[in-house]
Amino acid sequence: MKFYRSHILIGIDDSSLQSGVKEIENSLRQELDKNNLSDEVNILETGTLGYFGTGVSITVYPDQITYVNITKEDIPEIVSEHFLKGRPVRRLMLDKEFTSKYDFGYKRRIVLENSGLIDPENIEEYIGTGGYEGWEKALTEMKPNQIVEEVKQSGLRGRGGAGFPTGLKWSFTAPLEVEQKYVVVNADEGEPGTFKDRLIMEGDPHKLLEGVMIASRAVGASKAYIYIRGEYKLCIQRLQHAIKQAYDYGILGKNIFGSDFNLDIYLKIGAGAYVCGEETALIESMEGNRGNPRNKPPFPGVEGAWKAPTVVNNVETLANVPSIIKNGADWYAAFGVEGCTGSKVYTILGDVKHPGLCEVDMGTPLRTIIDGYGGGIKDGKEFKAALVGGAAGVFLPNKMLDVKMDFNSLQEYAAVLGSGAILVMNEDADMVDMLWSVIRFFRHESCGKCSPCANGNEILYRLITDIRNGKGKEEDLEHMIMLSETMKESSFCALGQSLLLPVKSAIENFREDFLARMK
Repeated sequence: MKFYRSHILIGIDDSSLQSGVKEIENSLRQELDKNNLSDEVNILETGTLGYFGTGVSITVYPDQITYVNITKEDIPEIVSEHFLKGRPVRRLMLDKEFTSKYDFGYKRRIVLENSGLIDPENIEEYIGTGGYEGWEKALTEMKPNQIVEEVKQSGLRGRGGAGFPTGLKWSFTAPLEVEQKYVVVNADEGEPGTFKDRLIMEGDPHKLLEGVMIASRAVGASKAYIYIRGEYKLCIQRLQHAIKQAYDYGILGKNIFGSDFNLDIYLKIGAGAYVCGEETALIESMEGNRGNPRNKPPFPGVEGAWKAPTVVNNVETLANVPSIIKNGADWYAAFGVEGCTGSKVYTILGDVKHPGLCEVDMGTPLRTIIDGYGGGIKDGKEFKAALVGGAAGVFLPNKMLDVKMDFNSLQEYAAVLGSGAILVMNEDADMVDMLWSVIRFFRHESCGKCSPCANGNEILYRLITDIRNGKGKEEDLEHMIMLSETMKESSFCALGQSLLLPVKSAIENFREDFLARMK
């Protein structure tokens, strides 16, 4: 085995690719070679390093120094100063105090334990970290009902937004005796501000595949589909590569590990419709139909894809499963809080010093996430609001900064955990503009199947536009809340039902912003 004095982890994701990371990586290799350092310094491609809006980023180990916004012109200075003279290039360094406090959270990570550390395109690196041990255990040491029970005991709840108990969901499908069952992965991720699933798939695609395999074994499915949005080009590429590797290693296919279990996994590329985040609309689209939601019941667990029993789970949900099976339900339940066990991946963006992602225990206060992992509010400004859970989430004011981020705690404040997006706004933000943007999005994405949603969104858009243009009246605010409540009670699916949350929270918590526009 070859030993190096330094390792450079270079984050390859959609964001860095757009910033020219490949060209910069080539320049770095050439510069190291020119200075006779290629045998001493090793470059490793990995997934995202966790920071966004920072262009091309690299982390140097064992120094644990992260350089951000690197250009091709910076490469000679980095090699000369850091690797020849041992002096960090401070003008390119990420805040050392922040990174030491942040510490990437690896000790408490479950879903992202490998992301940013291993090569996501190398199955051997995944196996080397204990990957596929959970799948082997599930297939050779456990019966399907034992897998379901283990996931039940762990307390894992769906990470797509609804928070439904995962093991309970599987238990509806597992006992059904039919010829064909399916597992479908919801990787559509259309919620604005949400990119956690993309980072999971880009940084550790085999973790998702292993979760899919275990879920398929648990419910007796011989075919699984990953429904992924078409814009996720790098995710698609890495998943296709990971699936091929799994077949090549005998981890997928016929008679896996010498058993009588067969499983095939396919990718289905979506066309980018927000409504396809709803599981029945997703299934319709996967079958080649228009992505409109279906009547429920029957629920997909009994009658889903091609009329067969189908389990639909979110990417993050399934990425938790390998660790649960490998380490046990009690190990997993030690993370988080009672009733909301495990960890949660959040994407932090907006007016923070360090936008990006983090994985923390369920029940971690919002203030800790914003200040500890987002670096706090940038430019010396004050916090005003956070939109938690994406466009279908809730605008939280300053007085709710210490709310615990878990399903049950947020429910006490009529808020939701949602998709895991946290959009932070400083004192200069205008909530009229923010709510106008949310309603405009819902108006555009409504599928038009039901009148309450299609017509309701149109009326809400007209009302908020009038307010935004200084033509609104105070009674319009009550009209908007009443209309949103009506949509919640009468809309066909969650798209129309969800708008009450952002509308009501924005108006009730930041009423002065709306009244100021009316003056």
